[in-house]
Order: sequence, then structure tokens, then C-alpha cells
Amino acid sequence: MTLADRIDALLPQTQCEQCGYHGCRPYAEAIARGEANINQCPPGGAAGIARLAALLDVPAPPLDPAHGVEKPRTLARIVEVDCIGCTKCIQACPVDAIVGAAKLMHTVIADDCTGCELCVPACPVDCIVLEPMPLAQVNDPAHADAARAHFQRREARLAREQARREAELAARKAEVAAATQTNPVLAALARARAKQGKPT
Repeated sequence: MTLADRIDALLPQTQCEQCGYHGCRPYAEAIARGEANINQCPPGGAAGIARLAALLDVPAPPLDPAHGVEKPRTLARIVEVDCIGCTKCIQACPVDAIVGAAKLMHTVIADDCTGCELCVPACPVDCIVLEPMPLAQVNDPAHADAARAHFQRREARLAREQARREAELAARKAEVAAATQTNPVLAALARARAKQGKPT
């Protein structure tokens, strides 16, 4: 295992971004490179800082309040009667723990929720509440491993979707360029737009 792997294994895998990085793995890599401090993870709290300090053989500083405060871990729950089906919480969830569809009720899969709280500010109707996370789930390595896997799958899916969109856009641009070359009217319009400084 690399140093980043060992650091990542000690992080709570909430993927909450309070540390200032897009998920636990980027934060672990930044610590391994010496670019981030070990006290930037509020969900990990003092115990998490102590574990990181022991791994790296450095003193354990207090949690940096600029990144938040340590508090009991929670799970999100959607008040379903108030849900308008906007899908904003689904888009915000880093581990795909919310299911639903546009204009239909959403719900949180409690076993998959990491308590990141990113869905709360995303909800335009304040229908998401936070409830205590079961203690067995708080420090469960299997739960953390599952959260890491869910996050990685989501990131891979988003990357594939972005690549597909970019490929489709490039194909459309190529079609327009080809049509402009073969159609004198389109070519004249493109020249006129170019003279006016407008995009073709």
C-alpha cells in the first residue's frame, strides 16, 4: 500500500469535502504529498487525527476550526411528504445514497448514507433532516469501505458521462464544420459572423 492508501484507510469516507478537497482520497493524497494538514477532517475528529498522527509519527494537533467542528455523526432523512422531486439532493450526494426521479418522491438509503450533509443545502424546500447515525455504523470499517467504493463508482460514472457529452459536442461541431465547407450559404454566414466577431 502507498502512503496515500494507508492515510485513506484511516479517513471516515464521508466524502463531505469539509477538509477542502473533493473527497477523502484527494485529501489523503494531499497529506501524503505534504500539502495538507492532518487536522482538517471534522468527521474523523480527534480520534481520526490521533490515528493519522500515529501513522505519520507526528504530533496530533487539535482540529482546525476553519474546517468545521467535531460533532456526532448523522444520517440524512428526507421528509417525503414535503419532497418536490427536484433531484438536487441526488446530484449533491457523493455516494449515490439517494434514490428517486424528477417530480417523484426521493428517499435516502440509510445503509449507504455517510452523513456528509451535502444534500441539506442543496434542498430548496428544506425537507432533509439529520438524525443520529447508529454507533455501530460510525466506526465500522466495512461501512467506510462501502462508502469509498460508492464514491469511486459515482466519480467514474460522472467522468464517463462528461466524456460522452464532450464527444457528442465535438461530433456536432465537426458536422457543422463539414456542412459549412460544402454549403456556400453556410460558408457565407460563417464569414459574416467572423467579421462581426460572433462565434460560428
